[in-house]
Parts: sequence; structure tokens; C-alpha cells
Amino acid sequence: MKASGQGRAVYVVDDDEAMRDSLRWLLESAGYRVASYPSAERFLQGYREDGSSCLVLDVRMPGLTGLELQQELNRRGVRLPIIFVTGHGDVPMAVDALKNGAFHFLEKPFKGEKLLEAIEQAVMPGTPAEAERAQRRCAAARLATLTQREREVMDLVVLGRKNRQIAEALGISVKTVEVHRARAMEKMDASSVAELVQATLHGKNAA
Repeated sequence: MKASGQGRAVYVVDDDEAMRDSLRWLLESAGYRVASYPSAERFLQGYREDGSSCLVLDVRMPGLTGLELQQELNRRGVRLPIIFVTGHGDVPMAVDALKNGAFHFLEKPFKGEKLLEAIEQAVMPGTPAEAERAQRRCAAARLATLTQREREVMDLVVLGRKNRQIAEALGISVKTVEVHRARAMEKMDASSVAELVQATLHGKNAA
């Protein structure tokens, strides 16, 4: 595995010990310094700003949830790129996280390469805001390739609608919805609904 971390810090907050250990091994193998915490409260006690770093954060945890920790960091003015990971992801959760400034959102199980790629983008030279602007420009270009029907289907997917609900709303068959949905996700380079939500929000908010 290519060591791309160059000693940068990554904080991992997850109540699952096995997941923390797995992420530590993955990230240290890529050259990152890792500090892991079993809860949001423990992270808040131990965190000290450390230049170019990011936070890999579970969503559902006892005590403070990942989303509540994100809100607390925002309240404190901490500008730490956050990559959310969850095994219980849903569309409203992803939308809230991304609207509140999350850098990325991954659904478990995810490939290690996906996480490393997101982290590398989050800690690359330059500010997280610059990286996000680049993401938005790329997403806007992808958004422009969708047909009108693909866009209609995608917009309803992002709102959390099921395929049958989308079919009823647009007056088309469920099979047709599935085809347009698959094409939209391919064009937006999204392998999950959470990634589709992120790409869509970035594309619509491009400068």
C-alpha cells in the first residue's frame, strides 16, 4: 500500500472497538498518525488542533452522536474536515451532515481505498474549502450530463423517495425508474445513495 499520509493526523471516533482497530491499521499502513476514541465525549476531551488533519466519525454512538459532535465542533469554530462513516446511513442523515459542512459521507461496509481517497482529498495542501470547491465544480459538470428524466428521478431519490413512490410521482414504471436511477448514479460517479446525495448537493451549490 502506498504511504501517502506523510505523518498527517487522522482522528477516528467510533464506539466499535473492532472498527477502530481496523481503521487504525489501514491508516497507519498509509502513513497517517492515528488517534482513536470510543466516544464523542472522549474526543472532545483529548482533541488539540494539529494543522493538517481530519476526523473519521461514526454517526450512531451512545451519548453524543456523530451529528451532535459535528454541531458542537461548528459551534466552537473548529474547522476540521469530517468524513462520516455509518452502517445505518439514511438520506436525511447524509443531507444534514453535508449541509452542516461534512467533507464526505461513506456507508459501511466501504472499501479502504474509498476512505483513503477521501482522507487524502481532505488533508491535501490548501484549505478544505478549496478542495470542496473543486469537488463542486466536478459534480456540477457531471450533473449537466443527466437527461431531464434522469434528473427528475435523481432529485426524488435525494429526497428519500423509494422507487415505487418515484414511479407513481412521475407516472412511469418501477423498472423505468430503476434504469434511470442506475444511469444517474453512474454519471454522478456514486456507488451509494449517500454519495449521490453528496454529489447532487455539491453540483447544485457549485460557484
